[in-house]
Amino acid sequence: MNRKVTEGAPVANGRPVRQWRRNAVELAALLRTWWAGRHGHAPPDHADAGTGIETASGASVLWRMRTTVKDEPGSLAALCTALAGRRIDILSLQTHPLARGTVDEFLLRAPGDLAADEISGAVSRAGGTGTWIERADAHDLVDAPTRVLGLATRTALDAAELPLALRQLLGRCTIRSVPGGDPAAQEGVPVGGALEETDTVMRLRAPEGGVITVERPYLPFTPTEFARARALVELDARLGPRVPHGHDVLTLPRGNAITVRRADARDLEAAKAMHERCSPRTLSLRYHGPMGEADRYLNHLLSPRYGRTLAVQTASGQIVALGHLLWDGDETEIALIVEDEWQRRGIGGELLRRLVAMAREANCEHVYAVTQSSNTGMVAAMRGLGLPLDYQIEEGTLVITARLDTAPAASSRPYDHSARD
Repeated sequence: MNRKVTEGAPVANGRPVRQWRRNAVELAALLRTWWAGRHGHAPPDHADAGTGIETASGASVLWRMRTTVKDEPGSLAALCTALAGRRIDILSLQTHPLARGTVDEFLLRAPGDLAADEISGAVSRAGGTGTWIERADAHDLVDAPTRVLGLATRTALDAAELPLALRQLLGRCTIRSVPGGDPAAQEGVPVGGALEETDTVMRLRAPEGGVITVERPYLPFTPTEFARARALVELDARLGPRVPHGHDVLTLPRGNAITVRRADARDLEAAKAMHERCSPRTLSLRYHGPMGEADRYLNHLLSPRYGRTLAVQTASGQIVALGHLLWDGDETEIALIVEDEWQRRGIGGELLRRLVAMAREANCEHVYAVTQSSNTGMVAAMRGLGLPLDYQIEEGTLVITARLDTAPAASSRPYDHSARD
């Protein structure tokens, strides 16, 4: 497969600096001209950025728009003029220099009765090509440097945040990880990563030796986006394995004290010991068939690269239950296993509620669990969430999907930063 290697944003003949300064001058002049035309005077020095455009109904809508323009003076001015003619405010602007042309990314506030195709049509007539537009929300009002720093902080605190940070950085995209145990995993992927020739597939070397693949067919990646994504992965690699150390101490209805905490690969031996204490039926319900070498499953399940794991630990230090929240491309899977002697004590329901809370924090729209149709315990735990559920059964395999875009059921925090009694 032909691949195009990109080491970072191009800096040819000073184009990024020249483009930024030209854009800034043009934009400032356009905004002052537009304001004076509407109000008969120059804008105030501290105009309220939060004020929307007044329409007949008083409503306005936020849009994110990206378009490609020629790298020549006046191209941005033409876009600004077209947007001003439609009474559209430009709240923020980022430029992504390319080898030919420049991608301009806008956050816009437009009258509520203005349709997306009207905006993109006006931009097209002003010289924009490859225009993409979608609705935005208040979270998009955060400026790009602040947002990237926030994502870097989350990644630094928790290795499981990397796939989520990449998704929030790059928008709607599919992220897949290939484990480092595959000898061919990194074949053809340079140390600095690579963009496919179509610029819609990004491949980055994962810190543990595998490959992270990011796909976004509807909108090609820019060199700037590639450089930001690579920087997040490099940060993750430098910091090494890490999970938050917070935990909750709970008392079960029968009086037993348990600790719920995050787990990772350092818990592998304790997790294998728990599996050895589980009955064949419990293992079959969890893994949908005979349980072979636990290493084949647990190395993957406990890796923060593929999701988050919660462990339930007794006062003696034994792990007696595991709950997994697994990133599966665009989907999110939930899986549980509770040691036989600790079943029917509310542990499964407690783990499930916490995993769903974690999924909400990650902005997941839904989660699904795969089990056997005879697993009444899992069915009851999912029903106990109080969320809309969808059931699909095929040859004895049951897939239960919970929709999270409704009012959350009462639940505890996934973990706290201090123990509590």
